Amino acid sequence: MNKIVAALIFSVFFATPAFGQQDVEQQKIAYLIASIAALQDATFIRNGKEYDAERAAEHLRLKLRYAGERAKTAEDFIAYCGTGSSMSGTKYEIRFHDGRAVDSATFLHSKLAEYEARARQTRHASS
Repeated sequence: MNKIVAALIFSVFFATPAFGQQDVEQQKIAYLIASIAALQDATFIRNGKEYDAERAAEHLRLKLRYAGERAKTAEDFIAYCGTGSSMSGTKYEIRFHDGRAVDSATFLHSKLAEYEARARQTRHASS
């Protein structure tokens, strides 16, 4: 019995950081999708068709569900869900109100870098 209790404590102790990291990655992914949804002045081009911000975010949520275990990290999410069409291979593009356009992977990587920079600042401020 003591061996079972010790094994449970051991597994919980060492599994907690992994679960914590999964939560952090899920928060990053949620932030990336929210960043897309917040771009009310942008048009999203997917397979030659234009979509508004909320439709683009809905599509990314759907792709995330389909990606399942492949999208464990924010980087996975960008690669498997946010870069382009898995059917046609065409890159997703974001066109801003001012006419500037960027591929979605570039936009998402910049948003991820901002998120991680803020997280570092928060950790340093609390230490």
